[in-house]
Amino acid sequence: MPTKPTIIEMDTDKLEDALRRAEAALNEEDYSLLKAVVESYAYIAELVGDKNTTIQRLRKMLFGASTEKTSAVIGERSDLQPPPTQDAAATLASTEGNATTDAQKTVETPRKGHGRNGADAYTGAVKVIVRHQSMQPGDPCPHCGQGTVYEMTQPGVLVRLVGQAPIQAKVYEIQKLRCNLCSDIFPAQTPEGVGTEKYDATAGSMIALLKYSMGVPFNREEKLQEGLGIPLPASTQWDIVEAKAERIEPAFDELIRQAADGDVVYNDDTTVRILEMMGKRAEETVLAADTAEDAAKDETSDRRGMFTTGIVSTREGHKIALFLSGRQHAGENLKDVLVRRTTELPPPIQMCDALSRNLPGKLQTILANCLAHGRRQFVEVADRFPEECRHVLESLAVIYHNDELTRQRNLSPQERLVFHQAESGPTMEELHIWLVRQLEDRLVEPNSALGGAISYLLRHWEKLTLFLRVAGAPLDNNVCERALKKAIRHRRNSLFYKTCHGAHVGDVYMSLIHTCELAEVNPFDYLTELERHADEVSLSPQDWMPWNYRQTLDGAAAALAAAS
Repeated sequence: MPTKPTIIEMDTDKLEDALRRAEAALNEEDYSLLKAVVESYAYIAELVGDKNTTIQRLRKMLFGASTEKTSAVIGERSDLQPPPTQDAAATLASTEGNATTDAQKTVETPRKGHGRNGADAYTGAVKVIVRHQSMQPGDPCPHCGQGTVYEMTQPGVLVRLVGQAPIQAKVYEIQKLRCNLCSDIFPAQTPEGVGTEKYDATAGSMIALLKYSMGVPFNREEKLQEGLGIPLPASTQWDIVEAKAERIEPAFDELIRQAADGDVVYNDDTTVRILEMMGKRAEETVLAADTAEDAAKDETSDRRGMFTTGIVSTREGHKIALFLSGRQHAGENLKDVLVRRTTELPPPIQMCDALSRNLPGKLQTILANCLAHGRRQFVEVADRFPEECRHVLESLAVIYHNDELTRQRNLSPQERLVFHQAESGPTMEELHIWLVRQLEDRLVEPNSALGGAISYLLRHWEKLTLFLRVAGAPLDNNVCERALKKAIRHRRNSLFYKTCHGAHVGDVYMSLIHTCELAEVNPFDYLTELERHADEVSLSPQDWMPWNYRQTLDGAAAALAAAS
């Protein structure tokens, strides 16, 4: 262990004086080295003195952002070959016949572009058609005088981007006329399409996206709007999104109902802060309860932790994201969702990490554990046990490579199972034998960090390898962890919710917005149409899901046109 250095007080001027004296006594190379060390010390001291610098942030500043890619953790190896796929292709062909011929074709990775967006990428832009000022199709050519000009199929394109406030405003000055004899007033007619409501449905959609998807706090949005001359107080923003959430909540309830019938459910949770449930506010809430028995009935009444649970359910090719905030753990929230599952359906596949609090109580699921969590155990100790971790990480790299091939070939769940059994099965079997041998032959100390990582894999091996036995079982829980980034972003920017009701409003918006993103649907348009058709959504919410609401709108427009 290095000895603890003596701490001395030294300002910048003293350091510079010492460097000047050292420059005269040392050669150029030694002086450059000493100068670099002194400058590094001054830089680190300044960072440590900043109260906002955490250990994690300091590490990233000094050593760069970390990554868990195999090549970054253990380095590249020239003798590492990609896994063969010929045997698996033959297995698929013998099992499925000629039906998998197209699926076996690997999709070529498109060449990366230059990063610029063409005019077609601006789907939300207002398109303005500019006609020629002095000519039209059919006119004689002004240059040769013999030919005639015609309109080209590909017009010239000019893209112009302008800055503006997220929430725009228009002030309509309605002219009023008054009779000088009878004093009757005759106001001008309101322009078509302009309602009497001050806030359009699009205003609530934009505020909700900024707050619950991008993590922009209400007070920050207030300052931006005020600076651009369109004031929008934080309290007004809350009133708008709260009222909007109440009108679109039937769609959120329908998402929960359909998520309960999913084939695969992913769940995990992260922490959240709700002021109403903290400190004196929580005590006042308990005292305000009708009876002490009401509080005793709540299983979570003595719990101090608060969580936002993320649940992603796959159903009929669609992915549904749910966010649920409160005292309950991920397993308890999943239980509340699955109790609404259609009784005739078989148990779903559940993907989560190995924590017991992720389990939905007595409700039956086909449990799979996250392989990425098991892999991370070795990533964290790779610097101390490089060769052993290299063997594990390279073996798992084969599994993930195979899974990527199944996505590229668009294999069905059953085809994917056959593929993994043929290609990934031998690799996982060899890895299991190697892991057992490390402990049984005392090649690894069981109580060491590496021994703990190996024990974790062996202890959960059956659940980690469910993808080799059950069609549709995923490898990891990454899709749910990516979803929880919305809740984490909101927590880092807005810090907390004030009340449980506010947390519920956030859950409604995050669920609808992220489900739209998973379905590759514009969430702004979706939230706007939900509010504009709130009565229809309340009557038949199943027709207003992100993946079918456009068909519902088109059908209503066609029926209206036929009636007229």
